Amino acid sequence: MPRPVAAGILTILGGMFILVGGLVFAFIGFLFSLFGLSGNIFLLGLLVGGLTVLMGVLMLAVPVGHLVWGALAIVFALVSIIVALGGFVVGLVLTLIGGAMAIAWRPPDRRVITVEARRMPPP
Repeated sequence: MPRPVAAGILTILGGMFILVGGLVFAFIGFLFSLFGLSGNIFLLGLLVGGLTVLMGVLMLAVPVGHLVWGALAIVFALVSIIVALGGFVVGLVLTLIGGAMAIAWRPPDRRVITVEARRMPPP
């Protein structure tokens, strides 16, 4: 079965950058929590990065839902601007491109060519 491989790979790579941005954001939250401020909101970057990687894996594993996975990848990329520093912009761009490619991907047509044989009487 054909799959949107390029879209899945770009989304996974973008998700990895978003995960790294989420780790930086979580570290900043840890520093805030040392001074007595609430730091739980900073863990959302890790969640968004993990879900973005999951969308890329699902593009490769279940290509039938490519429209849903691509749309969710774009949403997570836009959310990553706020909660994960956009994956240092590289993750944002890679995930946006991967999501758009997943939405635009079409499975190849399965054209079946049939040939009807004519029956000839035996000689």
